[in-house]
Amino acid sequence: MGGISLLNEYEDTAIKAIDEKSEELRSISLQIHENPELGGEEEFAHNLLVTYLKDQGFDVTPSAYGIKTAFVAEFSSKGGKGRVVSFNSEYDALPEIGHACGHNLIAISGVAGALALKAVFEKHEIPGKVKLFGTPAKETTGGKIELIKAGAYDDVDVSLMVHPNALDGGFFHHIALEPWNVENFGRNAHTAGISWAGINALDAIVLPHNSIGLLRHQILPTDRIHGIITNGGEAPNVIPDYTSGKFYIHGRTIENLLALRPRVFAEAIGCKANEAMNLKIAWGRTLFDVKTNIPLAERYEEHLKRFGIKFLTKDEQINVSRGSTDQGNVTYVVPGIHPIFDIKPPKGSGTHTSGFTEASKTEVAHEVTLTASKGIVLTGLDFLIDDEFAKRVKDSFDGGLHWKDKM
Repeated sequence: MGGISLLNEYEDTAIKAIDEKSEELRSISLQIHENPELGGEEEFAHNLLVTYLKDQGFDVTPSAYGIKTAFVAEFSSKGGKGRVVSFNSEYDALPEIGHACGHNLIAISGVAGALALKAVFEKHEIPGKVKLFGTPAKETTGGKIELIKAGAYDDVDVSLMVHPNALDGGFFHHIALEPWNVENFGRNAHTAGISWAGINALDAIVLPHNSIGLLRHQILPTDRIHGIITNGGEAPNVIPDYTSGKFYIHGRTIENLLALRPRVFAEAIGCKANEAMNLKIAWGRTLFDVKTNIPLAERYEEHLKRFGIKFLTKDEQINVSRGSTDQGNVTYVVPGIHPIFDIKPPKGSGTHTSGFTEASKTEVAHEVTLTASKGIVLTGLDFLIDDEFAKRVKDSFDGGLHWKDKM
């Protein structure tokens, strides 16, 4: 514990449970790191985690809720029915650069949380239950959204997880995101022959791309729009009959995003090169902003300060956006947090870089992951045993299961 002053025997049990499993968790992390799998294809990581959790005495459901690479591991206290604390393990990687978002570390942080609360339940028999969700495809289709829709979080009281980064904090803002794909269908023609007979699908995507760029001057400074042309034609002497692109819309909140969406859509359809052009737009799954539960985040930081972790002020953190996550959707249906923790990557190597891939397998990254895991474990433990704290968490939550129908 490095001289950390523990407040009670429950905390002591939880911390020791994580420390005793450090080598096993390190092995799991490195195996996932060395075998990167894209979203929806995480069979190695799924099977590795399922097998380990079964061996540790959890009630484990592989391929949970009809999702091939999702799982749920549960353990209930003999002390009776109480509140339900959940953790999330992510384990999908990125194309080409592998675990450049450190999901191998997120995987073991969730496992560490579940192991710690299980140890407390077994030794002290306080009422309650712990659930660990294996949540695939965070980087692609947003696996947590599928789990939400399937009812995975319906009986959960709080959802706790952490994410590696180059900073420490419980209040950094994660913004809403909606992806969309656009396709334009025109007509080929020889550019030097009868070009007038063609319908140029490239014009039909270049014009809205530029128009959206101009729209950026008239949107909120916290909103974001960006995109790429994925197919711009095959040859310069052939008028393209097909082009395609991918775009992202970001809003500071889901309400901001929904307000911006029709304006972007108007730019996309308002620049059709020809009335004969066929335009197809497909909207992807929307990631909500993280609705950080203030009492949970405050308690998380309080616990980590005992380990010597220093934080920017809450206001300083809130004004910094750190990308998007499907944990945002979870925090709209149950109280939750998504703190970030510093794994000390090389300067200039933030998430989604090859430098971060290397950083996420270091011994330093492992140690700070366990420290961050202790932060969410102790926060979850407080929620289980402290009725007043649990009430404050619930009273500060303004979401609910009704949001499921809007995802």
